[in-house]
Amino acid sequence: MSAAREPRPGELYGLLAEFDTPGALAHAAAIVRDQGFARWDCHSPFPVHGLDQAMGLRRTAVPWFVFIAGTLGCGTGVWLQWWTNAHDYRLIVSDKPFWSLPANIPVVFELTVLFSALVAFAALFAFNRLPRFFHPVFQSERFRRVTNDGFFITIESTDPRFDVERTEALLRSAGARHVEWLEA
Repeated sequence: MSAAREPRPGELYGLLAEFDTPGALAHAAAIVRDQGFARWDCHSPFPVHGLDQAMGLRRTAVPWFVFIAGTLGCGTGVWLQWWTNAHDYRLIVSDKPFWSLPANIPVVFELTVLFSALVAFAALFAFNRLPRFFHPVFQSERFRRVTNDGFFITIESTDPRFDVERTEALLRSAGARHVEWLEA
């Protein structure tokens, strides 16, 4: 699937549909998903139970990246402690072994946490395409209610199945109380 071109300023970005309740939003999301739209999103002031399934979202890959980074951090910590204590700079202190795992657990733990946290932060930014300093929905007066009691669906004009009239009719038939055109 090729990357869609972002609309230029003044062009139609997509449609913004407002719904009355979280249930109506989830129902409309299932309808939009069943119609085969790919570039769309739901907006709600709070998490709506079942909305991910209604949208057809897959589980994220972020936990796998974090697990791999944590494993790499753990291995790096063990190797670093072994290299510095048992190989590179051997120091005999009270006839203790050059290297033992229990003495090095704090460094190993800290590197595991550090690598995991950095990769989690970077992966979330990358997968969410952040930072994004402007989004066309922020120009809508109605969309300001999304932090209070508004439930919205946006469908982008770059979606392959997007047709202004048919998409607007679909959103209205799905129960939208208001449909607004968004400019980029």
